[in-house]
Amino acid sequence: MANYEFKMPRLGESITEAAIIQWHKSVGDYIEIDEILLEVATDKVDSEVPATVSGTITEILFQPNEVVGIGDVIARLDTDGEVPLEVKSASKPTKKETKTESRPQKKQAKRAMASAVSVNENLFVSPLVDQIARTHHISYEELARIPATGKDGRLRKSDVMQYLDDGRPFQFAQPAASNGFQVPDLQFDKGTGRVVEMDRMRQMIADHMVFSKHTSPHVTAYVEADLTEMVNWRNVNKEGFQKKYDQKLTFTPLFIQCISKAIAAFPMINSSLDGDKIIVKENINIGMATALPSGNLIVPVVRKANELSLDQLAAKTNELASKARDGKLSADDTSGSTFTISNVGTFGSLMGTPIINQPEAAILATGIIKKRAEVMERPEGDSIEIRQMMMLSLSFDHRIVDGYLAGSFLRRIADEMEGYDTSQTF
Repeated sequence: MANYEFKMPRLGESITEAAIIQWHKSVGDYIEIDEILLEVATDKVDSEVPATVSGTITEILFQPNEVVGIGDVIARLDTDGEVPLEVKSASKPTKKETKTESRPQKKQAKRAMASAVSVNENLFVSPLVDQIARTHHISYEELARIPATGKDGRLRKSDVMQYLDDGRPFQFAQPAASNGFQVPDLQFDKGTGRVVEMDRMRQMIADHMVFSKHTSPHVTAYVEADLTEMVNWRNVNKEGFQKKYDQKLTFTPLFIQCISKAIAAFPMINSSLDGDKIIVKENINIGMATALPSGNLIVPVVRKANELSLDQLAAKTNELASKARDGKLSADDTSGSTFTISNVGTFGSLMGTPIINQPEAAILATGIIKKRAEVMERPEGDSIEIRQMMMLSLSFDHRIVDGYLAGSFLRRIADEMEGYDTSQTF
């Protein structure tokens, strides 16, 4: 028998920690290799973690709802075989300290329920505090409302952790107005009825959306595209495409093709903000907002979309949509997007104003494709024809993207869609 230290495995790009949802085994239980040991959750997706060895569980170091860093030891087992060398040399974990209720910020945090709060406009945010804020989707505006106990008004890690323990009471508070006016603390009657608890994913979505609106000054631009030629081409070729590639030809891969070309022409759209620096991404990774059977939303990612052919795009989008419906998306499937699209037309919406998927610079919404009588200008004269029209809306972060860039990019997408290559046959 050999002692094995089971570590929290890598769960995807940029994932640094995970919350334990449920252990499938207890201390004293025997587990086979590849049998599911526990379930964990990240800010992207839930995952099942299998055992990497067979053996008897001797110790479980973390309980459900505790957050664990990637690579931390979470359990120990007596194994049937020899332990790999890298496991033998693993360092022992340190148990989490028990939280106390006597921190000096407790009284200050209780006063946070007021409708107006003071804001520290000269707040210094250290890299450690910045990392914690990003992890918990706390905007800089919200950070500035947290009472700081460090020297010269510096915000300490303990200040932020205490604030989180107290339930983020300043999250929706209004700053005190300098002219003496304060937003009234209106006690709305929320009514009575059936109470539905938000599940963990819905809570994360809500938090992410609030963070995005607090962080990015949202502006939305609109354009209309005539998709008649694209629609007619797809109707003629979708059966031949499916026979040749064994893939359904939806509009999603067609849209992604056009969007990828527009991004290549306007690369500043494919960026994010890091302090006072703009990071223009080297890859075009398109996130496609996808509704789950539960009613929640998730964003699987088509990586390097501009390098994929139409059949490859169709295969990838169909695969991701299927995995989303079946709850089988991995953390890697939902990380690394650089630009997101949301097809609100799927639900019959004419158009939408989506919220930016942080830390991206913009998000596109595609509306329903609807037949409409349009005036067509031709050399022989104007005429009224039935055309397949679609509204496009681009929500963009005005810190990075100005109106000229947003409008030009959006118009380029519409042009790519209207001028889609209909010479392809299958």
